Amino acid sequence: MASANTRRVGDGAGGPFQPYLDSLRQELQQRDPTLLSVAVALLAVLLTLVFWKFIWSRKSSQRAVLFVGLCDSGKTLLFVRLLTGQYRDTQTSITDSSAIYKVNNNRGNSLTLIDLPGHESLRFQLLDRFKSSARAVVFVVDSAAFQREVKDVAEFLYQVLIDSMALKNSPSLLIACNKQDIAMAKSAKLIQQQLEKELNTLRVTRSAAPSTLDSSSTAPAQLGKKGKEFEFSQLPLKVEFLECSAKGGRGDTGSADIQDLEKWLAKIA
Repeated sequence: MASANTRRVGDGAGGPFQPYLDSLRQELQQRDPTLLSVAVALLAVLLTLVFWKFIWSRKSSQRAVLFVGLCDSGKTLLFVRLLTGQYRDTQTSITDSSAIYKVNNNRGNSLTLIDLPGHESLRFQLLDRFKSSARAVVFVVDSAAFQREVKDVAEFLYQVLIDSMALKNSPSLLIACNKQDIAMAKSAKLIQQQLEKELNTLRVTRSAAPSTLDSSSTAPAQLGKKGKEFEFSQLPLKVEFLECSAKGGRGDTGSADIQDLEKWLAKIA
């Protein structure tokens, strides 16, 4: 009876560690069959705990929120406002900046905010460096200049979306429609609609272009559903839009309109 119980406890419990469990079973069975049941069960529990600790630590290590966008979109001022609450003159940077941000929620969580340069020659290089630790990406759009920048915004966003590591890690993605204090600013709804149209066009032209991949290369991820007009809801990662203003309605001395952004950060922390 002891040996039958032993098989039920040990079978399949070790997963990749099964060969070691089988070896231990044979060794213990030569000595004390009763001890075998207890030993294998305890080892299986221990291995399970180690496995889940590894998974949890990996998830916990993804605490970074990447701020990306074109130059002059206002992402650096958003970064400063979140950290200090103050206005500060900013300029185009060629290096990343990072700081710990205390989230405004009951759990007292913190995130690492990372402001990445928007310059075309640097944006993807630095995104590649930090994407594996990203819990979320905040893609900042200049709502006032969106109409003339829509193609450049869509090109950048397209690359962010099809990045294989970004999709694999499933970070949350927020499109922050900044500079809503300016009279000519486009609404978040209009920006979403126009980006979906531009991304659909990009998807069609990119898929029709001759492939430069060799037979051993991995094809880029498909953006959206084949045969359907592109919508953000088709993506395997959650994409949200909100309106904000890093500068505020009263200019440099006014308070920023970033409450919705703060709530979003608290939600994903």
